[in-house]
Amino acid sequence: MGNLLYIIAVILVIFWLIGFLGFPDAVGGLIHILLVIAVIMVLLRLIRG
Repeated sequence: MGNLLYIIAVILVIFWLIGFLGFPDAVGGLIHILLVIAVIMVLLRLIRG
């Protein structure tokens, strides 16, 4: 289960980079929400160990 959360977090960060670099005005808000979710998931993974 932990590996799945890590993979999802990495995918969300990649989507954020694509949106941030490719479409900064169109989907900026959504991409930043995805980034926050990814960071939270990574932190939960580190805390749970």
